[in-house]
Amino acid sequence: MNELIKKIREQTGAGVMDIKKALMEAGNDEKKAIEILRKHGQKVAAKKSAERVAKEGLIEAYVHGNGKVASLIMLSCETDFVARNSEFKELAHDLAMQVAAMNPQYLSADKIPAAVLEEEREIIRASLKEEKKPKEVVEKIIDGKLNKFYSEFCLLEQPFIKDDEKTVKEVIAEKIAKLGEKIEVKKIARLSF
Repeated sequence: MNELIKKIREQTGAGVMDIKKALMEAGNDEKKAIEILRKHGQKVAAKKSAERVAKEGLIEAYVHGNGKVASLIMLSCETDFVARNSEFKELAHDLAMQVAAMNPQYLSADKIPAAVLEEEREIIRASLKEEKKPKEVVEKIIDGKLNKFYSEFCLLEQPFIKDDEKTVKEVIAEKIAKLGEKIEVKKIARLSF
């Protein structure tokens, strides 16, 4: 049991008591316990994000080996202490690599201009006209295709390049839970030839 707790702690950074509770709730199933811890971490992250101000942080640059793609990311946190933390710096670097590799056009779905969203809806709607489906089915299909659009063009909704089982938003939420501070991406930029 102690080996399992140690293994989960190394993977998640969660506290021993939290891991024990998650294992009890999951009936000693490692995968279920990790999922419970992830959900708990997301709740903690949401609470911290709502209550606190992220006024410190750093700007991370990434230039791909061929010198033809570069990105910048402004990642904020609450204290200078966390901004200097190696895990925070690693997160900033990983997110800068994400921006260079995946070329998100927007930070999050709520940052997409209404005109762009409406244009995308119309494109999807036009592609579905010939299928003659009921209106409510068409709307569900549109919602599904918009979610796919978000996962391609919004940084926080994209699958994380180092673990495509998680979104960038989930990775940030895990770091918030682990480091105990609000963390948010303020700005992104990408240049390429």
